[in-house]
Amino acid sequence: MNSPILLDTCAALWIMESAWLQPEAVEAIDTAYDRAEQVHVSPITGWEIGLLASKGKFRSSYSPQKWLHRLLNRPEISLSDLSAELLLQSSLLPGKPPRDPADRIIAATAREYGFQVMTRDRALLAYAKQGHMSAIECPLAQQPTDI
Repeated sequence: MNSPILLDTCAALWIMESAWLQPEAVEAIDTAYDRAEQVHVSPITGWEIGLLASKGKFRSSYSPQKWLHRLLNRPEISLSDLSAELLLQSSLLPGKPPRDPADRIIAATAREYGFQVMTRDRALLAYAKQGHMSAIECPLAQQPTDI
């Protein structure tokens, strides 16, 4: 049985913008929907969206606030918990965890709740390869030319 999915911020962005994802990523999300399982997102995603916007790198037809509101109001999306204990755990991860604090929080969340992280982030994928968490790689696919 597959673990519930936790979207990394890049995956949340792509899903909200209806980007073309690789078939494996689409299948994982479809399977979750078919099973009526929630797809999770961390509160740290809101922080990362704000940082992108403050740097002029947030690309959406919506404001960051409206984008986050729309994401969190999708019926299939569930906001994961982010406790002080989980934040502490993110600083004490085993192995060679990602250096980015947001990635560490995503990794700690996945470990705490048994989620598999959907991401293209190389640091998170490398951490999963160390065996400390589960991940689904979700690079963008090329849009079909025959549509």
